[in-house]
Amino acid sequence: MSLTPVSLFALSLLLLLHLPSTATSSLHNLLQSQGLPGGLFPNNVKSYNLDPMGRLEVHLDSSCMAKFENRVYFDNTVRANLSFGVLKGLEGLIQEELFLWLPVKGISVSDPSSGLILFDIGVAHKQLSLSLFEDPPLCNPQGVSLKEDVVKNTGFEAQR
Repeated sequence: MSLTPVSLFALSLLLLLHLPSTATSSLHNLLQSQGLPGGLFPNNVKSYNLDPMGRLEVHLDSSCMAKFENRVYFDNTVRANLSFGVLKGLEGLIQEELFLWLPVKGISVSDPSSGLILFDIGVAHKQLSLSLFEDPPLCNPQGVSLKEDVVKNTGFEAQR
């Protein structure tokens, strides 16, 4: 069986679509092509996968703590459904708000000309400047030691 140039091209394209990307810059480019700022994920992205249904899975070198306007905690794997201008059903990302750690459930940019991005933290929506997300934030692994506290103190149980 010999491979024709067309079948070889199709096979190469199929492999490229299913191989994980390893550079933070390619994730940065993917997010920008989907109407989102490129700096939503930290500088320690090891790889990511995007399946044909839009399910994005980002793998970091380790869990870590970063800061946009407030502190955010990234688990070593962050998952979300990606569509144009929206990350929804987020898992693995929590944000500190008024001494509480709340899961970020979604991130959206509905009107890029407004200069705003919307974070859905369940009990509220928070608008932030898009300029905070131009470049990937530095992510400090020292946040890993806070993981148990962060997870225990998330949501309504922490308010008791």
